Amino acid sequence: MTQMANQNPDRIMGPYGEQITISDLPPSNTKRWVIRRKALVVAAVRGGLISLEEACRRYALSVEEFLSWQQAIDRHGLPGLRTTRTQLYRDSDQEHAQRHEEFESDTNLPSPLTV
Repeated sequence: MTQMANQNPDRIMGPYGEQITISDLPPSNTKRWVIRRKALVVAAVRGGLISLEEACRRYALSVEEFLSWQQAIDRHGLPGLRTTRTQLYRDSDQEHAQRHEEFESDTNLPSPLTV
């Protein structure tokens, strides 16, 4: 039984349901990162078209920046990639975390064992 070499696929499903290949990715000198371009790069990495390391090198991205794109998609869908909305989403995430912390640290709640 022969094993196939572990190769990247030639094409994957893109963020809008279309088939994409390496040639569909943004050029390596991209400076203006619109939603579609970010989404294509995230889909390419997730689909195995390119590695995270290759994407970061190719587009001069930090791992943190790429992961923030991925997290924005996971939390808010493609609209989460809008840079004009980043602060809004960040604020809502921080407010959620603060509410959660307040609930956990509230010592004024009655004990369920108190009768």
